[in-house]
Amino acid sequence: MMKTSFLAALAIGLATSTSAFAQIEIQWWHAMTGANNEIINKLAEDFNASQKDYKVVPTYKGTYADNMNAGIAAFRAGNAPHILQVFEVGTATMMGAKGAIKPVHELMKEAGEKFDPQAYLPTITGYYSTAKGEMLSFPFNSSSMVMWVNKDELKKAGVNEIPKTWPEVFDAAKKLKAAGHSTCGFSSAWITWAMIEQFSAWHNVPMGTKANGLDGFDTELKFNSPLHVKHLQNLIDLQKDKTFDYSGRDSKSEGRFTSGECAIFLNSSGFYGNVKSNAKFDYTSVPMPYYPDAQGAPQNSIIGGASLWVMGGKKPEEYKGVAKFFTFLSDTDRQAKLHQESGYLPITKAAYDKTKAAGYYEKNPIVQTPLIELTNKAPTENSRGLRFGNMVQLRDMWSEEIEAALAGQKSAKDALDAAVARGNQALRQFERTVSR
Repeated sequence: MMKTSFLAALAIGLATSTSAFAQIEIQWWHAMTGANNEIINKLAEDFNASQKDYKVVPTYKGTYADNMNAGIAAFRAGNAPHILQVFEVGTATMMGAKGAIKPVHELMKEAGEKFDPQAYLPTITGYYSTAKGEMLSFPFNSSSMVMWVNKDELKKAGVNEIPKTWPEVFDAAKKLKAAGHSTCGFSSAWITWAMIEQFSAWHNVPMGTKANGLDGFDTELKFNSPLHVKHLQNLIDLQKDKTFDYSGRDSKSEGRFTSGECAIFLNSSGFYGNVKSNAKFDYTSVPMPYYPDAQGAPQNSIIGGASLWVMGGKKPEEYKGVAKFFTFLSDTDRQAKLHQESGYLPITKAAYDKTKAAGYYEKNPIVQTPLIELTNKAPTENSRGLRFGNMVQLRDMWSEEIEAALAGQKSAKDALDAAVARGNQALRQFERTVSR
C-alpha cells in the first residue's frame, strides 16, 4: 500500500516537474532555401542552445509569396506561427491586417527587452516603421538588387571591363552570345523587382505618387514613363534571339547563373551564399546598370529581402520568448557574421562598423556592393522605397503584362499602360479594405 502510494506520488511529482520545465515552442515560418536555409537553422539551433526556456522551430513554407499567404491563412484559421518572414513588398499588406500582427516596438517594451530603434540602420528601419519611427516588424534579411557577373566567361568573350551601363550590358551580352552562350546573354531573377521597382529608384523616376506609397495608400502608379517604355522595348528586342532571356517572376531561376549558363544576372545581394557554395568560376557582384542619358542616374537603390513579423493572438509568455530571440539576433558579433556569410545587410550600425573596422570589405568587396548602392546618393521621393498594398497580386499583374510584351503579344507601351491601369484598380480595392 505504502509502495503504491509512493510510486503514485513520484509519478505526480515527475509530471509536475516535467510540466514546470517544458520549453515553450516558438514557431518561425520562413522562405529561405539552400545556403540561407542552413543559416536559418543554425540561428535557431544556437538560440535553443543558449537557454532552456524556449525552443525556436523554423519551418520552410515555400516562396516569399507562399509563406506570407500561408501565414495570413493560418491566422484566420487560428493557428498562425509566432514569427512570419515577409518580404519587403508585403509591408503594406501586413500593416493593413489589423489584429493579425503584434508591433515589434510593443512586443519588446512589454517583454522588458532592451530595444533601441536607433541602433539599427535607418535605411532599413524606415521601411518597416510608422511615420513616428515605431518599428512594426523586425529587420532580418535585408538586401538590394545587384548585378552578378561571371568574370571567366566575360574574359572568354572579349569583354575586358565589367559593364556599368545598360548599353554596355547589351553589348557584352551580344558578345557572350557570339562566344557560345546561345541560350542566355543576360537575365534576371525577380523581373518586376529588377526591371520596374529597382530600375525606377536607380534612375530617380517615380513608380507612383505619394513617394511610391510611403506617404499614403492613395497613390497612383506612374511606371509607364518614356524611360520605362524604352527599357522594356530594349528587353523585347533582345529577347528575340535570347541576348536577353526571361527567367521568371521569382528566384527559382538563379541556378542559371551558378551553373554558368547566364554570365550576367541581376539578383539579390542575398544570393551570395548560394553563389559561394555552387559557382565553379571567378565571379563578382557590381552595382546595377543604368542609362547614362537618364538625368541623375544612378540614384540609390532600395532594400529588398524580408523582415520578421510577430503574429497576433499569442500568450504573453510566448511573446517573451520571441522578444528574447530578437535580442539574440541583434547581437553585434552575430549580425556581423550573418552579414559576412550571407551577403544580406547588417541590420545594426554596430555590426556594420565592426565589419568595416576589421577590413572585411577590402578583402570581400562583394558584400559591400549593396551598401554602396543604398548610400550612393541621398534618397529622393522616388528612391526612399515603396509601400503598395496587395503587392503580391500587383507583381503578378505586372509580370503578366511584361510576359505578354516579351512574347510579342503587346507593345512595350501597351503592356506598361495595362500594368499601371490594373495596378491602380487593385490599389483602390486595397484602400477600401483597410479603411473599413
